[in-house]
Amino acid sequence: MRYIKWIGAVVGVVLLGGALIFFGNFYSKNSSKVESQKSKTTVNNKITTKKGIKLTGSNSDDQYKSVIKDGNYLVGKARGVTANQNGNQYNTVNFENGLLDVARKHFSPKSYIFQEGQYLDTKTAQSWLKRKSHDNPSGLNPEDNGKTDDGRNPYYLQSIEEQDFMTQEDSTLKLKGIVLGLAMNTEDIYQKEEYGVNFTQKIEDSTRIAKGKEIAAEVVARYRKMEGISNNTPIVVAMFSQSSDDSLAGGSFYSYVESKSGTKLGDFKSINEKNVVLPMQENTKNYQDMASGLNTQFVNFQNNIQGFFPNVSYVTGTAKYNDKDVKSLKVDITTQFYSQTEMDSFSNYVAQTAPSFLPTNLSVQIRIKTVEGVQTVLVQKSNSKTYDITRLESD
Repeated sequence: MRYIKWIGAVVGVVLLGGALIFFGNFYSKNSSKVESQKSKTTVNNKITTKKGIKLTGSNSDDQYKSVIKDGNYLVGKARGVTANQNGNQYNTVNFENGLLDVARKHFSPKSYIFQEGQYLDTKTAQSWLKRKSHDNPSGLNPEDNGKTDDGRNPYYLQSIEEQDFMTQEDSTLKLKGIVLGLAMNTEDIYQKEEYGVNFTQKIEDSTRIAKGKEIAAEVVARYRKMEGISNNTPIVVAMFSQSSDDSLAGGSFYSYVESKSGTKLGDFKSINEKNVVLPMQENTKNYQDMASGLNTQFVNFQNNIQGFFPNVSYVTGTAKYNDKDVKSLKVDITTQFYSQTEMDSFSNYVAQTAPSFLPTNLSVQIRIKTVEGVQTVLVQKSNSKTYDITRLESD
């Protein structure tokens, strides 16, 4: 018996070694990479990494490959600034995702590689977002004029985001374009005294748009002076309108402009983009003609779901429109279930029911949440009538 066990152990080790070699060769052959000539392999805790630059893959033609440096994802130098500047997570999500939509129109994922912004660092970004003052001459927001009523100078610029687009040339990546997002406030919340009550100053659309153009021109001029950015590097600036902090829809992009060379800007072009919360409330009457049909579908879906399972608290959705055409729909379902079998049954029911109520000609994402967070994500691709279900494992 000892002899048999010994043989079995040897066979197991051989098989394990063969499997590791197979998967190692498979990974090596299928990983897109741009290696530096002096690449070096190091082993740490049984994880093999390589010095230099590699690229991630992409799942579809509209997804970018991105950059991995020395075994880690290359994060932006101003990472976290956008999220920290926003009091509304929906603004943050719409700002970052929408900026990629703008980028795809100028830098095709088939030809360009996405890289997190590497030119604007955190310290500089924070300085730009502050008021201009004697101590902070680089501030892009106006000086404090000392007023505490509607005559005060508000903060116009709320956030800034940089995305870089590269091409692969031999063993290096070359910068071929930059897309910048400028998030402009529609209102500014301030205090008349430290730790006092909050006041809200509304910013007129015409003022926001005019100030945004001024800031865009200044930002492009500053980028042209940064090391590594040539005079002919295309720079696209996309203008984003922030929604109020309590909005469930989040803001949207309203225009963009391109600087092909130097500091000269072309004409600003409009982006007719809107985010509509479902079911629509009385304060969204402006969208009734555009979204009434989808709203009816959503309410029927909501009633069906809430009627079938008594533990559903509420169902909400956000539809993204572009030129009055709905492009995507995101749905959140909040539940209170006490077992995994209940959650699994409910997820399967939603997947089977949704195509009968919600549009099938566009991308739909449904998140099922509890007090512990998102439990299941259901995704329907455009022009499909089936949902892929991903169940998230809890710790």
